[in-house]
Amino acid sequence: MKHLTHLLSRPRHDLIRELRQLLPEVASGPGRGVVPDGSHAGGRVAAVQRLEAIDPLAYGQTRNHVAGAVTRLSPWIRHGVLSLAEVRDAAVARVADPAQAVKLVSELGWRDYWGQVYLAVGDGIHEDLEAPAARSRRPRLDVVPDDVREARTGMACIDAFVRRLHDTGWLHNHERMWLASWLVHIRGVHWRAGADWFLEHLLDGDPASNHLSWQWVAGTFSAKPYLFNRENLETFTSGIHCRDCPVLGHCDVEGSYDNLAARLFVDASEPAARPPLRIRPVAPSPTSPAPTRPLVWLTLDSVSAASPAAAAFPDAQRLFVLDPAWLAAERPSLKRLVFLCECLADVPGTEMLLGDPRTVVPARAAALGCDGVAISETPCPRTRRTVAAIAATQHVATVLWPPFCDRSRVRDLGRFSRYWQQVSTSALRPTAS
Repeated sequence: MKHLTHLLSRPRHDLIRELRQLLPEVASGPGRGVVPDGSHAGGRVAAVQRLEAIDPLAYGQTRNHVAGAVTRLSPWIRHGVLSLAEVRDAAVARVADPAQAVKLVSELGWRDYWGQVYLAVGDGIHEDLEAPAARSRRPRLDVVPDDVREARTGMACIDAFVRRLHDTGWLHNHERMWLASWLVHIRGVHWRAGADWFLEHLLDGDPASNHLSWQWVAGTFSAKPYLFNRENLETFTSGIHCRDCPVLGHCDVEGSYDNLAARLFVDASEPAARPPLRIRPVAPSPTSPAPTRPLVWLTLDSVSAASPAAAAFPDAQRLFVLDPAWLAAERPSLKRLVFLCECLADVPGTEMLLGDPRTVVPARAAALGCDGVAISETPCPRTRRTVAAIAATQHVATVLWPPFCDRSRVRDLGRFSRYWQQVSTSALRPTAS
């Protein structure tokens, strides 16, 4: 194990310099070495400031427009600095009737849903959950082409999306879907390659929301593929990309959805005959007796003093383990690691070590004289496997997040529409005080 706690006290410019030296691979490749632009600072203070500025009514009216009143809360939600319940409570508190916040709350519902699917299928999110809903005419590519990564495709919109992804680590949901659709259906890139590329750069890089959204676009976890056309782009960007685009009038996304589908898919006129997808939900982790002197293990889902385990044991030592297996699998960029370190710097009593959590966590718990480990609930299969390994020799207590909705009636996670029908009423109900 290697001690990295000193990084959490460094000013941003020193943190960037030391991360480059310690982990040179995080800055290798197009856009990976771009420093944060300041639009998303890590930590609870920045998160609460952003939360206090949300406007559910404006969100509901303008969210589909790239310049709309979206919340930009996703990086803090992904890392457990804000919970879904906390964001829902803030949204409902700002309107006269909870129904006025339904658009915003339903988007939180998608994130909750993706997390439940991830919990159920685990590493299965990296493979097609269903046979593709339509057969592509394009030969499949298993890598993102260099002209895409280097933002030199010649399409003004696509190159702008890529530059923004690299420069900020954040994209509007429409921009994500357009870029994913173009890459998968026009360029023929396998959705997994695109999803992995996004995961490198996004500050809110979450395998559940990211990979399952790419599958939704690809048609391997949806009733049909999602297609991107110029009319939709111009409507929701006020035409800013198209007016000076060198390929205007003859780009790859000209035409109606039906015309695009006929060009792109072999069986566009006949929806694929597939059996209904059934995914059985997983029950929450059973509660266990709490240790009296635990080590609080902070994971990528919970880098905050407000996360459940840290909040339950406010005086306990906290530990975050930077896992080389995670670095190799997701290849997080420099700006993602800076955001992560800034979140951790906001958590008092936190130690950061580089190493394998399966050995580091129990070793530190023993060295500190702890009688167990406390961790916030997570759907991450890698973390859950590590918890099971540690639990063979030490007591591990899982602390649940405040409930976002009542899932007791949910029996199938095969489609969001079925899920939302079961949980929407409870999701709009604020947390009881």
